[in-house]
Amino acid sequence: MHATQMPRHGDPLDVETFARPEQQRRYIAAMHRIAAQRCPDTPVRVYVSAAPKTVDNPNWQRWLDRIAQDLPGGVELLHYRSVYAESAYDWDTLAGRLDGLVVIGKPKRLGSRVHVLGPVARLELRSLVAQKPVLLFTHNLGLVPVIDCKSQVMSPAEAPRLKLIAPKRWTRDSKTLQATLHALQPTIPDLHEPEPYQAAPGHLMAPFTMERSEPQKAAS
Repeated sequence: MHATQMPRHGDPLDVETFARPEQQRRYIAAMHRIAAQRCPDTPVRVYVSAAPKTVDNPNWQRWLDRIAQDLPGGVELLHYRSVYAESAYDWDTLAGRLDGLVVIGKPKRLGSRVHVLGPVARLELRSLVAQKPVLLFTHNLGLVPVIDCKSQVMSPAEAPRLKLIAPKRWTRDSKTLQATLHALQPTIPDLHEPEPYQAAPGHLMAPFTMERSEPQKAAS
């Protein structure tokens, strides 16, 4: 069991997080490094990964508005139609320009903590989860850091999907969420700072790895 506390009543989902304490510490430290290395007065761009059916849903704009409200002010939200309206899908090029990712999966049922990502969203998540902030959007909890979730790779083998499960006792006061939002906070130049700002490295060393076994987390 990868969780910070023992589950209640034998329910393996009844925990605050599926990340081990050491994983949490490493993740939080990585988020603080990202925040410290952000160049002042530069845009912060977060891509919202969603299936075509989700984008076509009448509630799509409302969900985007809610995601924007849950993220720090000034974050620029991107999605498939805003990025690729006049060009072919090129994730590798886009990913290098992003500061974070929000994935929207298909919930098992209304209000469920279980969400399934399609093959494309799974690959997008895998490409960024060890480098940048990645969050799962849930209708009942809002944004949950993927590191706090349990993951399970699903069939078919030629185009696997990913099941993400948010822990039952997860709350918005979680240290991982606060660290994630801190990493996505746009910075304002300090006009009183006499020394020039030193640019950050292009990529952060992966603070955690992702494996494909059933009991593993997406950001473990």
